[in-house]
This record gives sequence, structure tokens and C-alpha cells, in this order.
Amino acid sequence: METDKPLPKTLLEAVKYFEDIDRCIEFMSILRWPDGVICPHCDSEQVGFLKTRRIWKCKAKECRKQFSIKSGTVLEDSPIGLDKWLSAIWMIVNNKNGKSSYEMASDLGITQKSAWFLNHRIRLAMQSGTFNKLSGQVEVDETWIGGKARNMHGSALARRVAKFATPHTGRNQNIGKVAVMGLLERHGEVRTMVVEGTKRRMLHGEVVRHVEAGSTVYTDALRSYNRLDEEYIHNVINHAERYVDGHIHTNGIENFWSLLKRSIGGMYVSVEPFHLFRYLDEQSFRFNKRKVTALDRFIEATKTVTGRRLTFKELTGKDINN
Repeated sequence: METDKPLPKTLLEAVKYFEDIDRCIEFMSILRWPDGVICPHCDSEQVGFLKTRRIWKCKAKECRKQFSIKSGTVLEDSPIGLDKWLSAIWMIVNNKNGKSSYEMASDLGITQKSAWFLNHRIRLAMQSGTFNKLSGQVEVDETWIGGKARNMHGSALARRVAKFATPHTGRNQNIGKVAVMGLLERHGEVRTMVVEGTKRRMLHGEVVRHVEAGSTVYTDALRSYNRLDEEYIHNVINHAERYVDGHIHTNGIENFWSLLKRSIGGMYVSVEPFHLFRYLDEQSFRFNKRKVTALDRFIEATKTVTGRRLTFKELTGKDINN
């Protein structure tokens, strides 16, 4: 990617680099339209740039619409400047434990409500939509996310169990928590999802959906994983006896769980089950891009802001066919 100034490598350099609005527009337009600007309304290449307003206008007779660099992206209709948006993306994708909306609001000089909405739109851009299946050696595990039941107010616990979580009265005291499943291809990527519970039909369905048949699958001794050997080479580690037996273990995915819970418990403190999948997307993105540079992570996330939209009503669950 060629620009008039060397690309940033640190947060401080990024803040200084993107303080120029024209440089922000140039940077995003190169990422979005590497072969030249195209109208997002009609895909016409006949466009002109209105320098005084920093927008483009389509010259095609059937269109003639104006558009900005934010049009057709998660940034659309946002009054927050590109300098703050790009700095925010840099901070979220490169901070190992994420960035809370309160910290983001303080750093950018915006309200906490605006920072919360901004953060969730960036998480949407970090969402992976690949259809490729995991293969080779795949670790599979499940965990529970949420506050401890004994620390929750009675009414809050009742609402959470009724609306979002699967009641679970086993020895782990997971009442009111949300079940989350993870699949990790060794030396590859991780995929996570919120599941309705830990019954066999739920867990098997996700394994079949995400793992190529014939692959080697490693799980713990949870009975819900029984019969995976009908489609996979299934190796089981019984944690009541040991955590590693040669190459048979689930330490990789459990390491991811520790990173996720450290992020949620330490940075975000409390996450509503309704939004939990967004935080899974955020942590999965950083984990899958852990071997690249801060700049590369930033570019990968910024590339995917196009073609995605999240309104405040959708985010808060209030967009009900009005």
C-alpha cells in the first residue's frame, strides 16, 4: 500500500498519521477501491471528487448520487470523524484485552454512549464470515460465560436464565451463565459461537458445520462428544486423570478461554448475553491475527468495514419492524 507518508507502526504514530482528514480519506479509499473509486450505489467508475466537501459524486446519468468514504460501511451516518474512528480501530485490534467504552470515550473525547456504539460497529467489522472448514488436528471444548450466580440479584438472575441462558444445576454452578463453544485448528484459527447448551445434538452440529470429515478431533470426556468417531478420528483426554497424554489434549482452546475470560472479566467487567457473540468475534479476530504486526491487524480490520451496517436500534434490539 503506497501513501505520501510511511504507514504507522505504533499507536502514537497512528494517532499522528490520521490527524489529517485528507490522509484518512486517501488511506481508506486505497483500501476500499485499490483499482479506483467506484460508486457504491450503481458500481459506476464515472465519479468526480468534490474537494471542498470531501465527497464524491457519481456522473452516471441513471445515478448522479453523492457519497462519502463512510457510505456503505459500518461508519455510515456517524458524526465521529475519521481520525477518531481509525484510532479507535487501531486500539481495539491491537489491545490484547480489548478496550472498554469508558476508556475509549476518555481517549477520544466522546461520550460513553457513542464509544459503546462505535466499539460494537468495529466488532462487526472484525466478524469472520468464512465458509472454509477446519481440518487436520482440531481441539473442541465448551465453557460458560457470565457472573457467579451467588453474586447476582434475584431478579437479574431470573431474567438472565429466562431470556438468554440454559439453566444448569451441576457441580460447576453455572446457573444463569451462557454456554460458549470453541474449535481450534492447531497452528491455525479459532472459531467460537454461543450455543443453547451442551447437549450432544448442539455440540455435534457445530463440529459437523465447522470441521472437515476425517479430521482428528480432540475433546475432553464430556459425554456429549460421544459418537464423534463416526465421522472423525476422535481422541479424548479425561481431565479427572490428566491434562495431557502425548499429543492428546485441549490446552490450546483452553488457553483461548483464559484470554477471553481475562478480557471480559478484567476489561469489560460484565457482558450482556445478547451481545456476547460480538465479544467472541473481537477476541477471535485478535487471536487469529496474533502472528502478524499491529499494522497488518489494523489493515485487515479496516478492509472489512465495507458492506456491513449496524444501526443503534439493531444493536439495542429495538428494531422491530417499525
